[in-house]
Amino acid sequence: MSNKWINLSDKVVIVTGGAGGIGEAMVRNFAANGARTISADIKINEEYKNIELIDSIICDVSSKKSIDNMVETVFKKYGRIDGLINNAGVGRIRLLIDYYGKKPEMESSEDDFDYMVNINQKGVFFCSQAVARIMVNQKRGVIVNVTSEAGIEGSKAQSIYAGTKAAVHAFGLSWAKELGPYNVRVVGLEPAMNERTNLGGGGYFEELSYARGQEPDPKKIHSDYSKKIPLGRLGRLEELADLACYLVSDHASYITGTTISITGGKSKG
Repeated sequence: MSNKWINLSDKVVIVTGGAGGIGEAMVRNFAANGARTISADIKINEEYKNIELIDSIICDVSSKKSIDNMVETVFKKYGRIDGLINNAGVGRIRLLIDYYGKKPEMESSEDDFDYMVNINQKGVFFCSQAVARIMVNQKRGVIVNVTSEAGIEGSKAQSIYAGTKAAVHAFGLSWAKELGPYNVRVVGLEPAMNERTNLGGGGYFEELSYARGQEPDPKKIHSDYSKKIPLGRLGRLEELADLACYLVSDHASYITGTTISITGGKSKG
């Protein structure tokens, strides 16, 4: 667990997709800084049972009913919700068409489309809607949407994923205008390639290599990414978590309606 560096002891924060990857780093960081932190995920991280300030709730963000039940449970228990981190997200490496003509399964299917849109886009929308009802009534709160550099720059073989993240970026800009008068802030957090995420399983690197004409070597792929980053390295999950904690804190009380890039300077330029 991270060391305490900012006081969030008066906050109740929900992190979707909190059981692993970026979400786990955020859950641990929020709890380390005193926030009552709820990991809302389709699975339970058993290690959280030993950490006093972390609760786990099973939630499928592709289901509005599951989302509403989760938010209702949190609100009934704590009487408020101060922060929502829309972190849950999935991706599949898929081409628009298999222009190489060797792997037709790499073309985007309706199942691929529905899977990514339902979690990345629909989930963010209905989690935010459910929490916003509470935040507007209590006249305070922060929604942090985890977007992606891909949603701004585009990404070869990830057009569906990039499209969902572009939508999340636009959601945040719009909601900040709607909710600002009620003292509810909405901020985007835009990472690029990071260490220790949930990517890499299920043939991820093989599919990415095929789509981009690269060798299926994770070290080489990461090295290629690092060369495009002015700071010369991949991001660390703790850095994303630190930024999320800051954005939910009162220190960031004048930040809303923007997406903050945390990419080490990476861009297409």
